[in-house]
Amino acid sequence: MASKSSEASAAAGNKSSWPELVGIHNEVAEMTIQKENPSVKAVIVVPEGSFVTLELRRDRVRLWVDQQGLVTRVPNIG
Repeated sequence: MASKSSEASAAAGNKSSWPELVGIHNEVAEMTIQKENPSVKAVIVVPEGSFVTLELRRDRVRLWVDQQGLVTRVPNIG
């Protein structure tokens, strides 16, 4: 089920999910996200196992990464 924020972004014609970035280095993933959706203002790199708030934001994407900096989960708006 898509979140309201990702639905709103998709309705605006912007990409809201990047499954193709799993396994890609976080720096490349961040540049790709910012290029494909200019409304994203914050791309946050989060090490696997970290705790984060549950608040949803339409201008944020979290990049969950392993110790090598590779994306481990599908990045989504929220």
